[in-house]
Amino acid sequence: MKKYEAMLIIKPDLSEDEKKTLFEQISDAVAKNNGNVSAGSVWSEKRKLYFPLKRYREGIYYLLNFTTEPKSITDINHAYKLNENILRVLITKIE
Repeated sequence: MKKYEAMLIIKPDLSEDEKKTLFEQISDAVAKNNGNVSAGSVWSEKRKLYFPLKRYREGIYYLLNFTTEPKSITDINHAYKLNENILRVLITKIE
C-alpha cells in the first residue's frame, strides 16, 4: 500500500448538508477500492480561481490523505470525475 494525497476543488455554492454528503462520497470512493483514509479536511473555503472551471470563478479546496494500492488510483480518479460537484482533481503519491 502506498500513501497518496488528493486535492479536490468542489463547487462553492453547495449547502452544508450537500458538502457533508460529498465529503462522505469522496471517502467512500477510496474505501470501495480497498483504501484507507487517514485524513480529510477543507483546505480553503471559497478561493478565487485563476481561470473558470465549469463556469465557476471560485471553489472550495478539499485535501484528502489516504493509502491504497497503485492499481486502484485510476478507479478512484474516475469515480471523482463522474461526480458533478467536483470541479477538478489532482492525486499525487507521497514518499
